[in-house]
Amino acid sequence: MDSAQLEAYFRDTTGSGILSTASSDGRVNSALYAKPRFFEDGSVAFIMLDRLSHHYVTSNPHAAYLFLEDAEGYRGVRLHLRKLREERNTPRIEELLTESGRGYVGNKDRYLVFFAIEQVLPLVSPAQDTTS
Repeated sequence: MDSAQLEAYFRDTTGSGILSTASSDGRVNSALYAKPRFFEDGSVAFIMLDRLSHHYVTSNPHAAYLFLEDAEGYRGVRLHLRKLREERNTPRIEELLTESGRGYVGNKDRYLVFFAIEQVLPLVSPAQDTTS
């Protein structure tokens, strides 16, 4: 699935997403996250507060996003991600929140964290023989 197809998939499909991150020493965290936002350079981004997911991705740039479709059975995708950069409290964050109708009231720091998509997998992969 190329970037344009993936962007269309997320635009047209309802479901729930979970972002998983790990600290530099391997402690894992998973949290509910909105769908990724797509950018012209091929990167995707998530808006994060200064919580555990953001802390972990600051020390370990690898993350995984699991998206489960609102459909019968187990349908969706898994994205393997690598952090590229981030913005803190920028006007772009406010614009994205306004566009999505999800304004955030408060004075907490917000980060727009950009990722490269390293791999796209189906939610459930066919069984593979791992004994050989």
